[in-house]
Amino acid sequence: MKLSSTLVFGAALTLAHANPVAKRAISDADILNYALTLEHLEATFYEEGLKNYTEQDFIDAGLDSTFYTNLKTIAMDETTHEAFLTQALAAAGAKPVERCTYVFPSTDVLSFLALGNVLEGVGVSAYLGAAASIMNPAYLTAAGSILTVEARHSAYLRATLGEAPSAQAFDNPLDFNEVFTVASPFIASCPSTNEQLPVKAFPSLTMSATAPAMNGSQVAVMAGPGFNTSMDMSNVFAAFITVTGPVWAPLNSSGDGKFTVTIPSGVSGQSYVVLTQGNTQATDDNILAGPAIIEVGAMTGSMGMGAVTSSSMSGKPTSTISMSLTSSKTTSSMTAGATTSPAFNEASVLMGTGTTGVLGAFIAAAAFVMQ
Repeated sequence: MKLSSTLVFGAALTLAHANPVAKRAISDADILNYALTLEHLEATFYEEGLKNYTEQDFIDAGLDSTFYTNLKTIAMDETTHEAFLTQALAAAGAKPVERCTYVFPSTDVLSFLALGNVLEGVGVSAYLGAAASIMNPAYLTAAGSILTVEARHSAYLRATLGEAPSAQAFDNPLDFNEVFTVASPFIASCPSTNEQLPVKAFPSLTMSATAPAMNGSQVAVMAGPGFNTSMDMSNVFAAFITVTGPVWAPLNSSGDGKFTVTIPSGVSGQSYVVLTQGNTQATDDNILAGPAIIEVGAMTGSMGMGAVTSSSMSGKPTSTISMSLTSSKTTSSMTAGATTSPAFNEASVLMGTGTTGVLGAFIAAAAFVMQ
């Protein structure tokens, strides 16, 4: 059932009056605006997708009417999160950021779902990573309440696409700058009146792998513009982000920011990898590029909910994207138009299934970023 605007406002007002926002280098207001920026992106993504693709389009792609109804519920949830955070910030005396102009590269239902799947996973990781920085218990509870719903969205879409709904026992947290690095290719520009948030984008990182990517398999990694190719590469490592700390993997450099890495054990599902200087920590102080996103693990097949399977795609045209991209590093805030885009050369990627759908969604996004 849709939550009424009166109830949303009432809950937001209660949250705002619990305590004023904490003032720190990154305040609770910053964190809520950071969350609102992501909710704006997700709400717009589903809004545009449901305008672009009809129920029949989903049926033609191998899904059913029940899935389409559930997808509209997911879209409604994101809009409700958006309204809740906006009203909570306003009631607390902070200025909520407004929607930006976004660019989403989906060209059909399958690429739309592949990208939605990734965005939901990033949303879970973003809320999880921000939780430790929230000082106000009331705000923490509210963020946790949104996080659990985002996790349900993620599990549903993963199962629909034939991925394990819960690929591992713990979700992976992402810090503020890591999330912004992932989100920035989808943000074309933002209103000049939006408050600048204390975030920056690292140089981009992409991984080239064929589905499925498995533990022990080798993948190619490419750092984008802004990555210092003249540094000592013997001290550069790949760090796969997990809740218990990085899982380290050595890199083999072929020059010009190009590497190969073997996916280590202890990594599964939607995974994030950054390049670091040294292998003792993975923080803003020593992250050199990334995160890149890769789906690790075998496909599970249909979960009995109108899931997209190889058989449902039989006889249907395959969506591919092939492009060569370059861009420059940016440290712009979420207020400015993002100019960071993943660099990927001669990529031909299947959209809509497993790892390749994840890669395709992000590679395609880069083509639409305003320079």
